Amino acid sequence: MPLNDYKGYRLRNRVFIGFLAICFLSVIASATLSYVILRDNAKKQSQQDMQNKSEALMSSLDYALSHSQVETYDIPKILENEIYEIADINKHDIIIYDLNGNYLLSNKDPNLVAQKKMPSDVIKAIKKNGKQYDDKAYDEKLKATIVSSYMVLKNNMLENIAYVYFPYYHNESAYMEVFKEYFIYIIGVNLLIILFSIWFSWIISNNLTEAIIRFTSMISKINLFDKNLNPIKYYKNDELNALVKAYNKMIAEIADQRERLSYIEKQSAWQEMAKQVAHEVKNPLTPMKLMMQNFERKFDPNAPDNATKVKNLSEIIIGQIDVISRVASAFSEFAQLPQKNDEEISLNKEVKNVLTIFSDENIFVHANHDNIPMKIDRDYLSRIITNLVTNASQAKADDRKSVINVDLEKIEKRIRITVEDNGVGISEDKITKIFDPNFTSKSSGMGIGLTMVKRMVEDYNGTITVVSEPDKGATFTISMPSNL
Repeated sequence: MPLNDYKGYRLRNRVFIGFLAICFLSVIASATLSYVILRDNAKKQSQQDMQNKSEALMSSLDYALSHSQVETYDIPKILENEIYEIADINKHDIIIYDLNGNYLLSNKDPNLVAQKKMPSDVIKAIKKNGKQYDDKAYDEKLKATIVSSYMVLKNNMLENIAYVYFPYYHNESAYMEVFKEYFIYIIGVNLLIILFSIWFSWIISNNLTEAIIRFTSMISKINLFDKNLNPIKYYKNDELNALVKAYNKMIAEIADQRERLSYIEKQSAWQEMAKQVAHEVKNPLTPMKLMMQNFERKFDPNAPDNATKVKNLSEIIIGQIDVISRVASAFSEFAQLPQKNDEEISLNKEVKNVLTIFSDENIFVHANHDNIPMKIDRDYLSRIITNLVTNASQAKADDRKSVINVDLEKIEKRIRITVEDNGVGISEDKITKIFDPNFTSKSSGMGIGLTMVKRMVEDYNGTITVVSEPDKGATFTISMPSNL
C-alpha cells in the first residue's frame, strides 16, 4: 500500500472511531439519563399514589369520627359498621390499634388478623415522626415489594386516639414493571441510532479523508515556477473550506511573487544599465569642456568667421553636454532612490501642499475623511503625486478643458489614492508597458517617472494599477497600508 494511502487509511479509521466513540458515549449518556429519570418518576408516582390512597382512607375515618368528641374506647362502637363500608370503598383492609399498640377493630374477622399487637419499634417510629410510618417487605408469593402504612388517627380536637394500619397497602414493583417496559423501547431506539451512526460515521470519514488526500496531492505539486497552478473548487462551508481558501490564497501569492520576482530581475538589470550609462556618459563631459575651452583659447581672432565658428561650436558642445547630463541624472536617480524617512502625516494636507505647484490646472481633491493619517516618507509621497498629476496634465486633450480628480480614501487600515483625468487616454497596446523602464508615450522624457512611482509604491507593500479608455482619459489607483 502506498504511504499516502496508508496514512489516509489510518486517518479515516481514527475519524471513524472518533465519531463512533462520540456516538456510543452519547447513546450511553442518554440511556443512563433516561433510566434515572424514568426510575425516579416511577418511584415518585408510586409514592404519590400511595400517599393519595392513604389520605383518602384517613379522610373517610376522620369524617366518621368527626360528629362527636371521641376517645380511644369509643372507636369500636362508632366504627363498628362503618369500617366495612370504608374498607370496601377504598378496597383495602383496615386494622385499628390503641395508643399502646393493642388491637381494637378491623374490617376482617378478628381470627384472621395475624398481628394483634403493633411492634414496639413501629410505635416508637410513629411517635418520633408524629404522622406516619411505612413498612417495606418483600412478598415471596407476589414476588414484589409491598409497602404497608401505619398512620395516626385523631379526633375532632386533634388529639391522638389510635393507630391505623393498612396491611399490604402498596405494590412498588408494578410501577417498576412499567418503567422496565419503557426502558426496553429506549434501548431498541438507541440500538437503531448506533447502527445508523456506524454507517453515517463511515461515510463522513471517507468523504473527509478523500478530500484531504485530494488537497494534499494538489499542494504537493506546488512549484514556484509553475504557471498552471489551479485553485481548488470547494463550496462547502466547513473547516476544509478554510484550508481551501488558504491554498487558493497561497497560489495567488505565489503568482504575485513570481511576477514580482520577474519585475525585480528586470528592474535590477535596468539599475545596472542605469549605473553603466551614468558612468559612461559622465566620463566624456570633462574632455568635451576642455576641448571647447582650448578651442576658444587658440582660435585666430583675425579670422573673419571666427565668431560664427566659436558660437556654433559652443552651442553644439554645450547642448550635448546638457543632454548627456540630463540623461545621466535621470538614470542615476532611477538607479538609487533616496533613503526613506517615514513619519506620520496628514495625507489630505500633504497632497494639497504638493498640488500647489499645479496652480494653472483644474485639479479637484476629494477625501472620505477630513483627516487621513498615514506613515510614509514625505519625499516619496511628493514624487508619487507629482509624477501622476504631471502625466495627467500632459495627457490633456485639445478639444476639451482638462479636469483632474484626486481622490483620497481610507478603508479600514488601507489607503487608496486615485488620480483620474479626462485626457487622451492610453491605447491598449501601451497600457501593459506603462510601468516598464525607459518606456514613454510622449515625444520627450526618459520614461522613468511611472517606473519610479511603481517602485516607491511597492517599497511600501502597495500596488498601483491603471485603467484607460482612448480619448476618454485614464485612472491610476494606488493601494497601500496606512502603516499605523
